[in-house]
Amino acid sequence: MFIAFRLGHKVGGERKHQEWLNELPEHRKEAIMKSRAVLRGQFSENLAPYLPDFPCLPTECRFLGKPTDFIVFKGMDEKKIEEIVFVEVKSGKAKLSPQEKNLKETIDKKRVRFEEYRIPEELHNNKKEMVEFDDEGMIE
Repeated sequence: MFIAFRLGHKVGGERKHQEWLNELPEHRKEAIMKSRAVLRGQFSENLAPYLPDFPCLPTECRFLGKPTDFIVFKGMDEKKIEEIVFVEVKSGKAKLSPQEKNLKETIDKKRVRFEEYRIPEELHNNKKEMVEFDDEGMIE
């Protein structure tokens, strides 16, 4: 009984291994096709401002990639920004991801603001002093 079990286990394992080897070229082909589709999408996203019917001037677009493809500063060419537009580029039947939907909702609800951050004086002046950090990595 034990010999029959071991023999069956060995034969079954060999068959499964052979099936996997036979399917491997198809899995590789599928992986390559998906990779190409992703690369095509990324290339198209970067090229989008130069394509016909793009709603904004390419010189006013700044590529971000994540969480949205572009932020557009309308009027920047004339030195008077009148509107900021977030642009997500999609092709085919692609849909917004959950994160992209969340960003759109945040913008639609006008939960957007401008914040200014000033670098601490001791970090940007030209004194020859060294900035010292405490045990937690904070400036003393």
